[in-house]
Amino acid sequence: MISPGEEGPDTRDLERRNRELAAVNAVARELNRSVDLREALRFTLARVAELLGLRTGWVWLMDGGEPYLAATMNLPSILAENPPLMDGSRYCYCLDTYKKDDLEGAANVNVLACSRLSGLVDGTDGLRYHASIPLYSGETKLGVMNVASHDWRSLSREDLQLLYTIGDLLSIAVERARLFARSTLLGASEERNRLAREIHDTIAQGLAATALRLETAEALLEAGSPAEAKKEISRALALTRTNLEEARRSVLDLRAAPLEGRSLVGALALLAESQERESGIPVRFRTVNGARPLPPRVETGLYRICQEALNNAARHAEASRIEVLLTLTPGEARLRVEDDGRGFDPSPASSGQHGILGMRERARLLGGWLEISKVPVGGTRVEATVPLEG
Repeated sequence: MISPGEEGPDTRDLERRNRELAAVNAVARELNRSVDLREALRFTLARVAELLGLRTGWVWLMDGGEPYLAATMNLPSILAENPPLMDGSRYCYCLDTYKKDDLEGAANVNVLACSRLSGLVDGTDGLRYHASIPLYSGETKLGVMNVASHDWRSLSREDLQLLYTIGDLLSIAVERARLFARSTLLGASEERNRLAREIHDTIAQGLAATALRLETAEALLEAGSPAEAKKEISRALALTRTNLEEARRSVLDLRAAPLEGRSLVGALALLAESQERESGIPVRFRTVNGARPLPPRVETGLYRICQEALNNAARHAEASRIEVLLTLTPGEARLRVEDDGRGFDPSPASSGQHGILGMRERARLLGGWLEISKVPVGGTRVEATVPLEG
């Protein structure tokens, strides 16, 4: 018999089930509401951590068979301040077992010793272990969600079932967000085609009309009517100015991506190879978490910034080597181009100043910033940082 004010096992079990159902419903509502993948991942991480009494987690997603860090929550400082430790290409037990279709066996252990925290002492916040929740769409691997713990904590069968249910909901949200992104890209392609037709219908016809006016003026001059010829030339000039404005507007609207269907990493690797071939200066390209996809406008902006920075280093710095590093985290994209040349002259009259202004403007339009500094051992460092959240 249960005394007044006491709770029996059945009551506690019912309360636990109610909390779990409320959490699943909250996750389902949020994931159904939003097509923003970052929002979905962060919200789900927060709810799972709250259910298990934890405060740290992260999500890996797969892109082209390679994992990238897609979202984090309260990473310990040693991981947050050192992006290479959270690079998807770095050895990781849970990702390795997942890619080998063996994460079910790992889940039987419930909580795994995190290989990324192994051997680290300071800045780990005492974290050592994490539980892994696989994300699938049918047979397609989407990624892994990890929630971290300080100790080896065995999860109950109910806990695991709850995590897998939330993982299924998140998998659906990931697939839907990716479909939405693909439809957006298709819409952008259709818009470019529309602009191409518009250019043909406006600028091309305007140039034809200008040519006709000039031909008329030429005929009038030959016929000895300079006053009438002057009028035709004036009309041709007016048409030319109109066409010039139309051309400028179309170029601003078009913004065709220079990557030609490649990922940013692939395009930058080819750019580095091309610059080395043309200038004879060795160019080393590296990336951290490079499998992470980026919005097209961010990819285009960073590509153009890298292109200009490489050109400046090759033409003006008298460098003997150039290094390019692209670091991608859930919160920001950071591109660094560094050379060992003669340093940077900040005066307005210096060579390449116009290109520097262009790089700063591109970074600003992406909501980011550009920093140019001297390297202590000699040379110049150009670093563009673009926020990916907020």
